[in-house]
Amino acid sequence: MTAENDNTIQSQGLYVWQADNMLAATAALDGHWQPATGQAESSNGVNSTRIATDTRTIKAGDIFLALTGGNFDGHDYIELAASKGAVAAIVSRPISTDIPQLVVSDTRLALGQLASYRRQQHKDLTVIAITGSSGKTTCKEMLGSIFGRLAPTLITRGNLNNDLGVPMMLLELSDHHRYAILELGANHIGEIAYTTEIVQPDVACILNIGTAHLGEFGSRDGICQTKAEIYHTLNDNQFAIVPDKDDFTNQLRRIAENYTSHVIGFGNTDVSASHLDVEPERSEFKLNIGNQVHDISLPLAGEHNVNNALAAAACAHALNIDVSDIVIGLENARPAKGRLNSQLLGMHRLIDDTYNANPHSVRAAAKVLAAQTGTQVMVLGDIAELGEAAVSEHQSLGRTIATTGINVLLCVGEYAPYTVAGAQEISDISAHAFTDKDSLLQYLQAYLQAQQAQPCTVLFKGSRSMEMETLINALVEE
Repeated sequence: MTAENDNTIQSQGLYVWQADNMLAATAALDGHWQPATGQAESSNGVNSTRIATDTRTIKAGDIFLALTGGNFDGHDYIELAASKGAVAAIVSRPISTDIPQLVVSDTRLALGQLASYRRQQHKDLTVIAITGSSGKTTCKEMLGSIFGRLAPTLITRGNLNNDLGVPMMLLELSDHHRYAILELGANHIGEIAYTTEIVQPDVACILNIGTAHLGEFGSRDGICQTKAEIYHTLNDNQFAIVPDKDDFTNQLRRIAENYTSHVIGFGNTDVSASHLDVEPERSEFKLNIGNQVHDISLPLAGEHNVNNALAAAACAHALNIDVSDIVIGLENARPAKGRLNSQLLGMHRLIDDTYNANPHSVRAAAKVLAAQTGTQVMVLGDIAELGEAAVSEHQSLGRTIATTGINVLLCVGEYAPYTVAGAQEISDISAHAFTDKDSLLQYLQAYLQAQQAQPCTVLFKGSRSMEMETLINALVEE
């Protein structure tokens, strides 16, 4: 490594991976070095600041970790990684190549072990981990806004919140980081237990228990047990943040109290909102923390976002952040892309809430739409991963949407007829089901053109797999 490189590493606070610390990190997986083909010496020259899992992003000097999945095998790309300058590979079966390989029993678990080791080397890092059925990304952005102006803060990027994404984020830690805000998602039982064990949070927060991934967990009680795994590594010097207004509040509080006596509630008890005024594009309220009261003008719409703000405030309060810093952070928070972003189309307003959807967040979006001006149109794609509850959940959603009093509901997908049927049970809402997005788009274009005297607000929502943002793009391009 050159002196110039050495200076860069020190100035950026980058962590250096070498043969010995990689062995230490993967000891539980029988990690051992295999020398490059034709070399006797195994790995003493390995010196790298970055571990990458995708050959498309490999840069010279990186270490390539070969993951395997249902329809891919990273071991097929080791030669490509080497040709792009990778200095070593992490593998579960060695291949003939001219870079050294760290052989482990399971590369997926090795990714977690390396991230866990990196976390443990950073003694003055404070980690906030958040989970919940909805609101994780928004709450994460709010926390980033609070902590990012106080000290260097690592924040989960995009949706890197699963058993691969969480360790990938932790491997981006630099020695300069003082805080890490990590979002933990769960598609299956045990996933949050696994990622929590890796990140070792100082503050663990659950936003809510909804019905996302109901098909995988079988019941909301199953979801509650899974989310509560985020509390399992806490000790009495650490903090559990619990939602006060959730159906599972009592269970969550009981579980948290098994691990720490520092349990902070948000919504009603320790951190709450009063004098709430939810406007079409913002929310104003008084933030109550302990005996302190502060006015907040939150640049996000919807009561559910006030709740996300209270959760973020509770996490910051647990770490003794000054309330004035919490207020500034919340007032400067901005919605992530596809989270209630608004734009004008002629006289009509389009609200993009297409990032993802579950029943909990669809209900919240319908409330936001009901607070808007003009004719209110909801464009809704199917909600995925509901398992056997899919039909009943979509019918129930239709009923809830109709009770908000919005004017028009346009649904697309396999379950669209059930959502429409549910809505029509409740009111004479103008509700229509479409089998594909093209036919919905044609209907919507004609509808908006016919509404020239009356402005509409159109909110788009659906599961990620439905890619509902394509409808917004088509309307804007036209």
